[in-house]
Amino acid sequence: MPAHADAGFNRFISGFWPKAQAAGISSQTYNAVFSGMQPDEDTLRLMSKQSEFVKPIWDYLDSAVSDDRVEKGRQMLKEYGSVLANIEARYGVDREAVLAIWGMETNFGGYMGRHNVIQALATLAYAAPRRKSFWEKELVTALGIVQAGHVRFQDMEGSWAGAMGHTQFMPSSWKAYAADYDGDGRRDIWTSVPDALASTAAYLKKHGWQTGKTWGYEVQLPSGFDYHLADGDKTLTLGEWRKYGVRRSNGKAFPRPSDKGILVLPAGASGPAFLMLRNFYVIKRYNNATAYALGVGHLADRIIGGGPLDGDWSREHMPLNRSETAELQALLNRHGFSVGAADGRIGPATRRGIRAYQSSRGLVPDGYASVVLLARLKMDG
Repeated sequence: MPAHADAGFNRFISGFWPKAQAAGISSQTYNAVFSGMQPDEDTLRLMSKQSEFVKPIWDYLDSAVSDDRVEKGRQMLKEYGSVLANIEARYGVDREAVLAIWGMETNFGGYMGRHNVIQALATLAYAAPRRKSFWEKELVTALGIVQAGHVRFQDMEGSWAGAMGHTQFMPSSWKAYAADYDGDGRRDIWTSVPDALASTAAYLKKHGWQTGKTWGYEVQLPSGFDYHLADGDKTLTLGEWRKYGVRRSNGKAFPRPSDKGILVLPAGASGPAFLMLRNFYVIKRYNNATAYALGVGHLADRIIGGGPLDGDWSREHMPLNRSETAELQALLNRHGFSVGAADGRIGPATRRGIRAYQSSRGLVPDGYASVVLLARLKMDG
């Protein structure tokens, strides 16, 4: 670490004091926390790193819902059975969903990150190229958590980007949603598993969790299905989806045909299909990624005895990375399927362009961008 970077960090710490003081942080807390602190080297290394690699959803799920994790989840269901029953009664959030988030976030507390959260956030507030005011607010909030005695400074463990404790709350999320399960006056998501699990349930409840309902169903689509219905947006009741020939993949009936669902094909027509219910989108409020929410839902089902997914992933249909996506967009534009700027990001316009191209070539118009599709476009010249 170059010496001038350390000097710059020290200047940042000195200069940040008025903001912390204005937010009610005492000089005693401030000096105790920042005495001798240096920037977090891992955070400096990772904050600007834009990975070009995209993990296919099937690889993600293989690790997220591994046999080991399912087995550990079932052990935790027994070990924390009475706590989870109380949390379910208190918040109306199903115990397996709370457990699955714990499993996904830190492997049931096995890895909460190896960073001091205040050090990581101070490093980001000092050096991050973007969102400076966001990191400063999170840093002030983290200082307030320590000052109020919810956790000791040295126990404030988390990720390089400041997500904390067993269920990986940012300080602002902790402030808004963390719960004191055991009534000891502290909302300790770092060393109290009951507090962490109750905090997750409180978060899900606040974002609209529907008690006793599932996250979604794996489904089978009939031959000749209109894939334009799978736009990730069209909401119908499960009964209405049945009229389009959509059936549960296990052959059972939908228990509540009046529930509303959205048809989602995470890997296009070549992979499993799902009808996603309200709770799936509540899980996405925790982490706004389809792969994450599907991982949580599927892990929850497996913990309470459900089996693996019925559908297979066609693993040759690899997703595109950012530069490949930009190439795909440029080719679509060249062929007259206007998708706007070739920016490497897949949004509604790109999906519409892909569907139009697929329809024009007699392909299934699922709107899914894969290496197979890119190769086909390249062949078209």
